[in-house]
Amino acid sequence: MAQQLEIEYKTLLNQADYQKVFEYYQLQDQSFQQQTNYYFDTSDQQLQKKRWGLRIRQYQNYGELTLKCPTTTIGLLEITDSLSLQETKQLIEEKRIKLGGEVAKRLTENGIDPQEVRIIAELTTKRYEFPIAVGLLALDHSWYNGREDYELELEVSDETQGKIDFSQLLEMLKIPYQKAENKILRAMNR
Repeated sequence: MAQQLEIEYKTLLNQADYQKVFEYYQLQDQSFQQQTNYYFDTSDQQLQKKRWGLRIRQYQNYGELTLKCPTTTIGLLEITDSLSLQETKQLIEEKRIKLGGEVAKRLTENGIDPQEVRIIAELTTKRYEFPIAVGLLALDHSWYNGREDYELELEVSDETQGKIDFSQLLEMLKIPYQKAENKILRAMNR
């Protein structure tokens, strides 16, 4: 189990700007990681009402169960339980989350029955992720509900400086800012 504070800035991209970032950082097609997110909520949307996100993310060789909760200050608190690939596939097939981990414990502590959550959306992303001088940069191409989109995301450790750095990055790349909702909201609303 891991807990961390996530502070990130992101923008949606059009296909041309996605390609511009790809070429600027000289990314190679084989350097991406594919991940599929399975998002969960209760039938009465208890997590959405709290502005929480709950997902199982499946990678090629393992998985993660992550709960994201807003903090009272900055960013999101991420609580993550590691999963084996076999466990990940079984949970997805059974359309449920792991009941014995820290994520389920946090849900229970907040009056949400982990056995009541169900898959509400699915999104697959081809992600290029790499460190740059100001933080961790991710370039994403995602598919969901017959749609696709592109996104640039910068994860930082300082909210104020991160906002400045992200603005300067977009300016340097000559990319306009386009508000990007969280992936869970995009996958659910389209």
